[in-house]
Amino acid sequence: MLTYKNVFWGEKQLLLPADVGIWNIATALPFTHHVSMALKVKTAETKVVLVNLLICVVVFYTVYYVVLSVCFAVFKIKMLDGLGPFDFKTSPSWINPYYLVLVISLEITFFICGLLFALVVEEWVWDYAVTVTIIHITITSVVMSEFPLMLHWWLALGSGVISMTCGGQILAYCLFKDNFIYPILDDF
Repeated sequence: MLTYKNVFWGEKQLLLPADVGIWNIATALPFTHHVSMALKVKTAETKVVLVNLLICVVVFYTVYYVVLSVCFAVFKIKMLDGLGPFDFKTSPSWINPYYLVLVISLEITFFICGLLFALVVEEWVWDYAVTVTIIHITITSVVMSEFPLMLHWWLALGSGVISMTCGGQILAYCLFKDNFIYPILDDF
């Protein structure tokens, strides 16, 4: 049996289920006539998502710098620039080894990170991949003091995100298909 409690919101008195905590009263307000539909937000789940996101960002930049270092060694480029992952200003040229290092390291990093993200988050790799990419774009804009408008950079980034998402989701499905959450669309 559902038990209810009185909650005062400004001058209004609301009748809400007793299990609605302080954190999810605001989500229950639009549903005061249908109190059983109130959304419940758990802070533990939010912490898990944020920790997973932090792990994914650290993994992303660690892999990026390792792959960038290996590519610099393979192409025998002497100057290892710490701003390599954020460099979108290098003019695109297939004969420029520095540009090749940047593009190849970006693509390899995104693909490897998709596979590693699958091991970290087990599912929803696409969500973490897109979020880490948005964080990378933001950091790139801050580091370079300019928003990247170069088409070649966006094309490389877009293909990298696609390979990260597809590779990671396929690996996650293969490894965790018994635990995979499939949405039930009959309720919509």
